[in-house]
Amino acid sequence: MFKIRTSKYRHVYCDAPKMEACHTGFRLSTVTGDQQYVKASSKYFAVALFGGGGLVYVGRHDRPGRFVNGHTPILQGHKGSVLDFEWNPFDDSMLATASEDTTIKIWSIPEEWEPFDKSGKSKKGTDISESMVDLVGHMKKVNLLRYHPSASNVLASTSSDNTVKVWDVEAGQEMSTFEGMQDLCQDLVWDYKGDNYATSCRDKAVRFVDARAAKVSNKIAQAHDGIKGVKVVYMGESGKVLTTGHSRASGREVKIWDLKNLDKPLEVSKIDTAAGVLMPLYDADTNVIYLCGKGDGNIRTCEFEDKKPYFHRLGDGFRSTTALKGVCLVPKRGLDIMSCESARLLKVTNESGIQPLSFYVPRKSDAFQTDIFPNTASSEPAHTCEEWWSGSSKGPELETLNPNKRGGAQNGGKKKLLSVGTLSASLKKAEARIKYLEGRLDASGISYDKK
Repeated sequence: MFKIRTSKYRHVYCDAPKMEACHTGFRLSTVTGDQQYVKASSKYFAVALFGGGGLVYVGRHDRPGRFVNGHTPILQGHKGSVLDFEWNPFDDSMLATASEDTTIKIWSIPEEWEPFDKSGKSKKGTDISESMVDLVGHMKKVNLLRYHPSASNVLASTSSDNTVKVWDVEAGQEMSTFEGMQDLCQDLVWDYKGDNYATSCRDKAVRFVDARAAKVSNKIAQAHDGIKGVKVVYMGESGKVLTTGHSRASGREVKIWDLKNLDKPLEVSKIDTAAGVLMPLYDADTNVIYLCGKGDGNIRTCEFEDKKPYFHRLGDGFRSTTALKGVCLVPKRGLDIMSCESARLLKVTNESGIQPLSFYVPRKSDAFQTDIFPNTASSEPAHTCEEWWSGSSKGPELETLNPNKRGGAQNGGKKKLLSVGTLSASLKKAEARIKYLEGRLDASGISYDKK
């Protein structure tokens, strides 16, 4: 399948997690689709639960435990099932949720959020039921969400109404709508700078869309011949795109395309003949690809190089007999860097809950390893939503992963969005205070402007 070569990541390994490190006890939502079923920030992760009202469990990476229905605090507020979620890359506590009720809600997870104590036991707490912002505009259920990689508060969404909308989250307004798809969208991804996004569709086409103008700038007419879902990944700033899908003979395959010439792929790698959709997770810092198949137990690892043969196999990846339902990457800022944890995947299973799969590069030194941990995407945006919409084109800001050189508190100093309920409560408190002060002035016979 892939060529093997000398690489600093060649011996990367992942051991099966211990049960006490897993998040268990919840009954997962039964909705199906093209989503990943789990998303993570560097501090939290979210997964949809079974039940009415769009139930979502928000867990902390550092507090695994067993979920207790009716006791462990959750997030709820939609009128239909939640289909996808997305964490703001510049605020680890801001979560967007997409639902069957056609709406998108933006939530803020409180700093004191703690579903489990240090021993892994459920803690009774207050559910989160009030969103900060509601984005309304889609005519049918919203299936996928993707935050902009470098601009603050820019969110893309796709729906069963066959449109892609780009939103200004802070203003709560729609910025552009793409209506050029003829069928259901299966994947939605931003390019490195966020000037364009790519969509894969049931009509087998991959469209590259100018995000501001909402017009197709390029297109792969038929990325894969099979009928299964197609996934898309921009390979950083290389000008290459990776797609996964099935061949006409129902074999799973990976293709590399050059954005300058999409007439035919640069490389086609056959994987196997399994039926599950391949979900590629790409670490742009290390160029390592994690190939995860729905229903698979194993996760393959390979390294991308911008020249033939493009793919190089890295060891045995992760082997298991437990089927995968969904998976996501944890941002680098949430890893144990000094233990040489190069990546962490959250694996959703039907039987064993959510398993954290930590991939390590074996090193003997206890010092920070600069060669395997290059600078990564920062928690600070490169530009604002307004600047991006006006034509600003920037990749993500970068920061070091060296603990001795990194700043202290993350997300400090950022503008916080407030919910309508919070603002209303603050207004009522202010009005009551004003009324009290006016009463004191009247009692003292002091005149003032009552307008």
